[in-house]
Amino acid sequence: MNLALFFDSLPDELTAPSAAPTTVAAYATRFAEAFPDWRTADLALIGLDEWRGTAAGAPAAGQHGANCVRQRFYQLQRSTGPLRLVDLGNLRPGLSLEDTYERLREVVGALLEANTIPILLGGGHDLDYGQFLAYEPAHDEPAPAINFAVVDSRPDMALPMPGTPAEDSHLRRLLLHHPNFVFSCAHLGHQQYLTPPDILAAFEKLHFETMSVGELRTDRRLAEPVLRQANFLSFDIAAIRWQDAPGYYPASPFGLSNEDAAQLCWYAGHNEQLTSIGLYGYRPDHDPHGLAAGTLAAMLWYFIEGYYHRKPETGFGTYRFLTYTLVLPGTGKGEPTELIFYKSRRSDTDKWWMEVESLADQSVKRIVPCTHQDYLHAAQGDLPQRWIRTQALLG
Repeated sequence: MNLALFFDSLPDELTAPSAAPTTVAAYATRFAEAFPDWRTADLALIGLDEWRGTAAGAPAAGQHGANCVRQRFYQLQRSTGPLRLVDLGNLRPGLSLEDTYERLREVVGALLEANTIPILLGGGHDLDYGQFLAYEPAHDEPAPAINFAVVDSRPDMALPMPGTPAEDSHLRRLLLHHPNFVFSCAHLGHQQYLTPPDILAAFEKLHFETMSVGELRTDRRLAEPVLRQANFLSFDIAAIRWQDAPGYYPASPFGLSNEDAAQLCWYAGHNEQLTSIGLYGYRPDHDPHGLAAGTLAAMLWYFIEGYYHRKPETGFGTYRFLTYTLVLPGTGKGEPTELIFYKSRRSDTDKWWMEVESLADQSVKRIVPCTHQDYLHAAQGDLPQRWIRTQALLG
């Protein structure tokens, strides 16, 4: 596939040789005249400037959010590890919004086939629908259901009524897409006073995990196993409080801190299962001092740094893991008689997993990320909520 047909090259100021040989700019291959070789890259940055799905419309003319973030990102210092990053430039919007979604499906799908991780930057949050479509299995190709995570100040689950912006209902569209290839969805960072109770009740009924901004601010480590299970992440900058990222509308004085956001991206980068990430919603016309651009640049840096710290976590039940088998009373029909937990033997990590075997069909099982606290709850005879949710999803 000739992806170059879908992209505009970067302006000269973003492709000039770096004056400092240690910066990200000195190592990233950027689209100037020749389109980068995305098939041999580890990561591919894609700028988006599609706003037809938003209520506020496009930012002021001449202000391209992804380019503003790039200006800050390329000035950052490269880490000590490798960096095989290409910048494909800015995706040209389609004739219609639906055309843009389909274009994203094709581009992200091509990168996934090449094992190159797309990093989508800019545009309305509804663009994650195109990111999501890239994971849809072909009609003649069975594929496992996916897990995804969304970070936003509210779940965008509005009914798609006439006049409703796509950004307000895109999550509903993902979850109702046919054919359904979603196993689980996790929503992180919602604010209680912005979220209708019936939406949270619907997520609970669907056995999807939610985590409020208060829970994350209390202990952001709670998000690590959730993000470790995701195949892709969709992050709306509106989840970050305005003081730390004044690049969205309407403003909110509450939300995640920039440190929280960077930590979540670090967790996502570490996840071997995660194959794409989207950072959406940045409006440069609301960011006169470039603070939000700096926050997003740091989030990109931490995601990429996390990616290059990935270590294979395979071979459950072998010498690579400590195995803990807990015997439970199992008095009820829907209760197991034992639970199996795995802990990595690596000294630099505290990662736990839990084996969930379907009570309806013992041949169906999943090993899901969990926390040490889940193990402690089970050791006291209580079934962890994560086990209950996964069991319900296995059916």
